[in-house]
Amino acid sequence: MWSNILDRISYISLFLVVVLLPIFFLPFTKIPVETSKGLLLVVGLAISVIFWAVARFSDGKISIPRSSILFSVFVVTLVVLLSAIFSSASDTSFFGTIFDFGTFWFMFAAFLLMFISSMMIKDNKGAQTLLFGTVLSITVVMLFQVLRFFMPGTLSLGVLGGSADNLVGSLNALGLLAGFSCLASLFVIEFFSVTKRAKYLFGLLIIISLFLMASVNYMLAWKLLGIFALVIFVYKISFLSQLKQEGVENKQVQFPAFSFALVLISLLFFMSGQFIGGFLPSRLSIVNTEVSPSFDSTMLITKEALKKDPLLGIGPNRFSELWAMYKPASINSSIFWDTSFNSGSGVIPTFGATTGYLGILSWLVFFVMFILSGVKSLFAKVRHKMHREMTAFFVLSLYLFIASFLYSTGPVIFLLAFAFTGVFIGLLSNRENGEWSTVFLGDHRKSFFFVLFLVLVMVFSAAITFKYIERLASVSYYGNAIQAESIEVAESSIGKALSLHANDLYMRTYSQVYLIKLNNLLNKESALTEEEKADLQLSFDQALSGALGATTYNANSYLNYQNLGNVYSTAGSIGVQDAFNKAIEAYQVASSLNPFNPGIELAISRAYFADGKIKDAKDLANKALTLKADYIDALIMLSQIAKSEGNNTDALSYAEKALSISPTNSNLIEYVKSLQGGGSSSGN
Repeated sequence: MWSNILDRISYISLFLVVVLLPIFFLPFTKIPVETSKGLLLVVGLAISVIFWAVARFSDGKISIPRSSILFSVFVVTLVVLLSAIFSSASDTSFFGTIFDFGTFWFMFAAFLLMFISSMMIKDNKGAQTLLFGTVLSITVVMLFQVLRFFMPGTLSLGVLGGSADNLVGSLNALGLLAGFSCLASLFVIEFFSVTKRAKYLFGLLIIISLFLMASVNYMLAWKLLGIFALVIFVYKISFLSQLKQEGVENKQVQFPAFSFALVLISLLFFMSGQFIGGFLPSRLSIVNTEVSPSFDSTMLITKEALKKDPLLGIGPNRFSELWAMYKPASINSSIFWDTSFNSGSGVIPTFGATTGYLGILSWLVFFVMFILSGVKSLFAKVRHKMHREMTAFFVLSLYLFIASFLYSTGPVIFLLAFAFTGVFIGLLSNRENGEWSTVFLGDHRKSFFFVLFLVLVMVFSAAITFKYIERLASVSYYGNAIQAESIEVAESSIGKALSLHANDLYMRTYSQVYLIKLNNLLNKESALTEEEKADLQLSFDQALSGALGATTYNANSYLNYQNLGNVYSTAGSIGVQDAFNKAIEAYQVASSLNPFNPGIELAISRAYFADGKIKDAKDLANKALTLKADYIDALIMLSQIAKSEGNNTDALSYAEKALSISPTNSNLIEYVKSLQGGGSSSGN
């Protein structure tokens, strides 16, 4: 039948999405690895959905698994949609810069991946094929990364940078994925009926996974591996013991040595700390400096966010705005005081912080439904055989979801969690829950609505895919603009990027390109020609246009107003009337959106100082110093203010205090000497 052929094509497309997800990227482009995976996801899902819809025209039947898990994830997606609709920066919440991880469209794609997986994979053979294919793909990623540790430049492929860059995302995410591969291989060895040669092969994959985990040495990965290996160890002994008591299996119950060994290895790395865990990273010169908000900080921000927007939250993909508004003041004592975090301690806590109580409740309901169904399937009494595939997909999905709760994993692990949960749902519905089915071709009333629905699904899928590809093309132009060696190239590239997809990041970059062009003209040694004067005015107009456009796109991002303030400050320095006042207004808005950032207060101080308002400049510089006691730039600002007032004693005092914080700073040393000698150096 045509429907079987079309369903087969739909399955193959889905299979390729899941299996190629860890390894897919676009080499020799300016498109980041994690961004390029969106192309595989969107195009692959679109093909799968379209061929599934065409197949329904052929057989006239739609079947959907009866699953509380599937319904609960649909509710999660619906809540994210409502949160995005009511977001004050809806463009950011729906799509972001380029299909951002955490937006509604990304969450919708994750749900769709789960939904299609549950309909396409309902038998053990299909589940095994997907599992083995995924493990093989991850193995290729791990082998590739091991080689990159030794020759990162050769294997950069025009996209990857240092040895820490990889095809998954962060090094910690790679470590978690290696742990996932280790558990999947362990499950095959302990429970699946495979040849001895295959068991040796999967044992080799475990060794490769452990080597990569030891190279990354991420404690969360070791903890999860140890806990899940212990669960598999206990489960196998208890299950096989039950079978032996029931007389189903006469062979001697084999001790699960692999599981026990992994428990001990995980415990060794966890207990030894850096004594053993730091050996491989130091030998391979791997520096893992990833920093993210702690769980306590994330919960603190969530608590404050819920006070203001309790029901649906601020909107998905806007955690950076919450961080700017509610971050702990103590963060200013660290080197990350001016860092903007786009996610919290984990993927799911981030959704909770941005989608309100309804978001938190919907995720809670999903996890309850998922765990209850999984635990029930784990302990179901099956006389002749255990449902190995269903058990494996539940355990592996649970591992991925726990990792996503405890860490901001990136798209690969999050999407694999949804895909594997979809397979678990499909296997569960095939064994227990059954399906909801309807035949519509025999009834003209049903036929009209279902045919219309299927046509809309196909048109929608195709339209979304074309629109996404257009926006993806803008990333390459943006990369060209960032890495351009000349203003002309940067100007052309960022203009093309904006024509394909207008967003505040591109607009800020557009503004900064023209701001650099303006400064280059101002710093020209010879007098400006009439043509250059006209170009100067045009550059300012374009810089201002980009900065204002960014604030219009997202009026809740302090970065947009900070950039606008920079443009007006530059304009004030060349004598544009009232520019400093407008710069101060823009900076003040930025400060209201990021009230604990001393850098913004210092920017206001500088604008006041340049405008001749000394008292206000001093007040704001002191405020910046109150927020960050070791802020060198604020101390120098106060020193320069004191010097402008003729108070050389205070000027020297502030400068010496700054030097005590950074005693090897050559600029500071020269500045202090100039004050001690009564010179007129302007400092750093």
